[in-house]
Amino acid sequence: MSSNANHRHRKRSGTVSRRVMRGFDPARLKKAREDKKLTRSDLGRLAGVTEAAIGRWENEKRTPQVDVLARVLEHLDCGIEDVVDIEPNDRYPGDWRIIRGLTQPLLGRAVGLSTAAIGRIERGEGGLSEAVAGRVAAELQITPAELRDSFERARTRPPGTPA
Repeated sequence: MSSNANHRHRKRSGTVSRRVMRGFDPARLKKAREDKKLTRSDLGRLAGVTEAAIGRWENEKRTPQVDVLARVLEHLDCGIEDVVDIEPNDRYPGDWRIIRGLTQPLLGRAVGLSTAAIGRIERGEGGLSEAVAGRVAAELQITPAELRDSFERARTRPPGTPA
């Protein structure tokens, strides 16, 4: 989809842009679904997701939104870490958020920050005060040191590398 077409789509549908979910393993999702003996159609119906969406995820055409993935995984008795594989020492702040099944707005509301502020933290932009690091880390169920390390990884990532 072209940038203009993508922009028009977002405007028309009211959706927001989404980044590709780092570490998402479509094969693990498919195996979890098959282990539960569910068809894509059955899983979609149970989770309120289209069969086509699940097919796009399993066929590596798209990655799911974290909140939708969390809803689907509830029906597979799985956690996000069962289908998203990023070593803790390689995680960026956004990866920790995804592992916890949170969107940027949900995390922001929980810690009293704007979605834009959460985005800046996830990209390693600006500073990260002790107070903010403590609140965000507590919500992500990690230590402030783990958050600071992931922030530093995001801050020093190579140019052009998404965080």
